Amino acid sequence: MCELLGMSANVPTDICFSFAGLMRRGGGIGPHRDGWGVAFYEGKGVRCFHDPNPCHDSAIAKLVESYPIKSQNVICHIRQANVGGVSLANTHPFTRELWGQYWAFAHNGQLANFDSTKGPFRPVGDTDSEAVFCHLLNTLSQHYEQPPDTSDLIQTLSQACQPLLEHGVCNIMLSNGDWLFTLCTSKLHWITRRAPFGAAHLSDVEVSIDFTEHTTSADIVTVIATEPLTNNEQWNACQRGEWRLWQAGETRMSGSIKR
Repeated sequence: MCELLGMSANVPTDICFSFAGLMRRGGGIGPHRDGWGVAFYEGKGVRCFHDPNPCHDSAIAKLVESYPIKSQNVICHIRQANVGGVSLANTHPFTRELWGQYWAFAHNGQLANFDSTKGPFRPVGDTDSEAVFCHLLNTLSQHYEQPPDTSDLIQTLSQACQPLLEHGVCNIMLSNGDWLFTLCTSKLHWITRRAPFGAAHLSDVEVSIDFTEHTTSADIVTVIATEPLTNNEQWNACQRGEWRLWQAGETRMSGSIKR
């Protein structure tokens, strides 16, 4: 299946180190060679890079790896195609506008016989992932004409995720630039880095970093990934059905969805 990478931070932070590890899995040491993409939020804007070619030898990916784009919310995805052909239209993360906000979404898994809820949001490509994204946005737009309180929105969002579990594996990342929502139905891990910072070593490539040289004592950065990216840190495993709302590097809300 595909792999996800997300970041939530309390200050604009680059994701070059984590991306360098994920990049090798995108058709290099891993089978995820059917495209990749990343979305960086910058204020109200979102900077997106997509490529239907393997990530590990993509010139665009090498730019992202070396260019320190700073963001507080990031979603990244490397694809192993199951549903839908290999094409730019089927490359995650997908983006749409709702309530004057850019929303970005990526999915890991496979859903059988799933059709998006009828509404203004429709898939452009032919993946089950984009159909899920449209289902979630259609549900939110049908419930609210303008942005509701975050607690109400997340309650509606988690309820909209409930029927997805009946169709298969659905690990997702969704953001509107203010927060990052994650759902785990099979596999997702996270780590929060804060002072005192230390060194980290990537699992898939001989790259290390000493975070004390790049952070302040007030920084909080959480990285969420399908599989742990480092081999000298303690990552936390999400439980099946667990969802979390991340904001400024911290868990603001959490809950569980049961099949």
